[in-house]
Amino acid sequence: MHFLDQAKIFIRSGSGGPGAVSFRREKFVEYGGPDGGDGGKGGDIVFEAVEGLNTLIDFRYTQHFKAPRGKGGAGRNQTGAGGKDLVIKVPVGTQIISDDREHVLADLTEVGQQIVLLRGGDGGRGNASYKTSTNRAPRQHGTGWPAEEMWVWLRLKLLADVGLVGLPNAGKSTFINAVTNANAKVGAYPFTTLQPKLGVVQHKQREFVMADIPGLIEGAAEGAGIGDRFLGHIERCRVLLHLVDANEEDVAETYRTVRDELEAYGEGLEEKDEILALNKADTLDDEMLAALADELEQEAGVRPLIVSGATGKGVEQVLDALLERLDPQASSGEEAEDSGDWSPL
Repeated sequence: MHFLDQAKIFIRSGSGGPGAVSFRREKFVEYGGPDGGDGGKGGDIVFEAVEGLNTLIDFRYTQHFKAPRGKGGAGRNQTGAGGKDLVIKVPVGTQIISDDREHVLADLTEVGQQIVLLRGGDGGRGNASYKTSTNRAPRQHGTGWPAEEMWVWLRLKLLADVGLVGLPNAGKSTFINAVTNANAKVGAYPFTTLQPKLGVVQHKQREFVMADIPGLIEGAAEGAGIGDRFLGHIERCRVLLHLVDANEEDVAETYRTVRDELEAYGEGLEEKDEILALNKADTLDDEMLAALADELEQEAGVRPLIVSGATGKGVEQVLDALLERLDPQASSGEEAEDSGDWSPL
């Protein structure tokens, strides 16, 4: 299935049905009076977050959504049937943004969450409701309240526990393939990954979701390369795994480039918990790796982990560190359970 994380659609709620003009006509009833019923309410536009979806590709082919209008009223004070609400199903993590992209109208982050974005118009009044002491046979009626309509943008921000960040060709896809079943495309050239990939990591009887984000380059926050389009997916990640290619000429500068882009994008990305790892350790000897780790530590302030997604070297240590950041209480509890003496209580 093709991945699409943004789409523009047109939505319109249903207008209210017209009220009826009717008079009671019955044998032996000389002055029956008005009995026109009210019109039915128009259908609402409802967005619902559902599980099992991770793309907005369906909205590329269906872009107009219109709820049905309410039915007209009838004689004998019969109210018209209301229009059925139109429920638009979107992936969890979808934001609904105004046409000018200035305002977030809704943010659906939980399975089953619903929001009524456009309300259907109320039905018009029937002539029975216009009867007064001086106007016993009114012939006016309401035509129903008009519908609401607008263009909106849908933007999907994937929900993941861990986000992989780094420059293009840093080995992110190789790493996520080593720890999940994501089957991300791997190639020895930049921008092999052009869309985010999700995978489920199973480690020490725990599971968490990891997202492979397309590589960042200098100026990405201003639109360079693939731009900041995919930086939004990192917003919802709890922990960032920053991979630095050990074959880069200047690993410190490589690290700083990505950090600068996260800070330029904003939205608190630079404040997220981060684990730093020096990747592609299988291509260099231990002495060179130690020197590069010292250089990277001097720039970042933390000692990077040494890892190789291709051979699996250091992967266990990285996953352990991720689990500790994601659920520190569970990790400490497991250590205490392993180290303590057995007791039946």
